[in-house]
Amino acid sequence: MSFDLQSVLPILIIILTVLTSMKGFNDMAFFDRYKFNVGAILGKSKQWDRLLTSATLHGDYMHLLFNMMTLYFFSPVVADAFGVWIYLVIYFFSIVGGGLLSLFIHRREYYYSAIGASGGVVGVLFAAIAVYPHMGLRFFFIPIDIPGWIFGLGYLAFSIYGMLKNVGNIGHDAHMGGAVVGIVVALIYTPSEVLSANAFYLGIMILPLLILGYLIWKKK
Repeated sequence: MSFDLQSVLPILIIILTVLTSMKGFNDMAFFDRYKFNVGAILGKSKQWDRLLTSATLHGDYMHLLFNMMTLYFFSPVVADAFGVWIYLVIYFFSIVGGGLLSLFIHRREYYYSAIGASGGVVGVLFAAIAVYPHMGLRFFFIPIDIPGWIFGLGYLAFSIYGMLKNVGNIGHDAHMGGAVVGIVVALIYTPSEVLSANAFYLGIMILPLLILGYLIWKKK
């Protein structure tokens, strides 16, 4: 029986995340030590490991379930398209990218904390959309498939709005950072003929990212 690393690694990531999240639910000291916290990262302790470890913690079981289900369904798409090692690059670099964007935006708010694998999960999701922009996605209870590039456009636009208006208890900046990394890495490794065929849809989808870059440049 052959060992299929491409199938096993995403499952291992999910299992590890579930176990550490459950540990965090019942151990507040563990939770506080490994969550994303601006003061702990930029302060005297310089605990940069929190950029990664915060992705192994979640606020509750619904938060954990939603992230892990999304990761489970889209990991095979990305691993099949790019191979398992690029998949790992996308996942972990998206986590770090989301954390760094959050750190930049909240750099003066030493109290700011966050948890969740959403940055990595969104990175994997958007890498899949970058390769297959016409793939059908369903959003919550809408009973029809939405083309991936339309879903991506709406998601990124809402994330920018959420960042500007502080909508909900959601790390919109981590989502945006993860999406940027997922898209960029996917574009680097996607064959040129696929990029050419999908250029129009990808161009429309990343318009919100250009707007975000402009807003950050203008320090809004």
